[in-house]
Amino acid sequence: MARLILAFPEDQYYYSTPLTVRVTDINGANHLGNDSMISMISEARARFLYEFGVKETGRDGTGIIVTDLATTYRAEAHAHDQLLFEVGVMDFNKYGGDITFRVTRPRDKVLVAMAKSGFVFFNYKSSQVVAMPDEFRAMFPRVNWID
Repeated sequence: MARLILAFPEDQYYYSTPLTVRVTDINGANHLGNDSMISMISEARARFLYEFGVKETGRDGTGIIVTDLATTYRAEAHAHDQLLFEVGVMDFNKYGGDITFRVTRPRDKVLVAMAKSGFVFFNYKSSQVVAMPDEFRAMFPRVNWID
């Protein structure tokens, strides 16, 4: 199987947040487990959206739903490691785009992981994908647009 390669433009990161690897995040191989990394990515995404005033679900029922997730691991992380999650957006289309993540360990400047999560705007009341709100797009003027 071909290896997945994730690389993102430096100018697409809009937010960063630190997260600490908990003892309960460690797997049998004594490093950060895949399932816990996905949870940490989800937490970083939620913090990013909150910082920009994007509610999980608006009054009209519209929110963001994750469509896919790709992650590449570059180094191990261990219990008590402080990790920095840099979060960005790219490749907008009519309905959504990608949220990107660069995960580093600031103590030694090691790249731990890269990830990309696809998203669309979704109305939970009507169970339908809806167009990206203009207000959301306007928050990120540098993001490229894909048809």
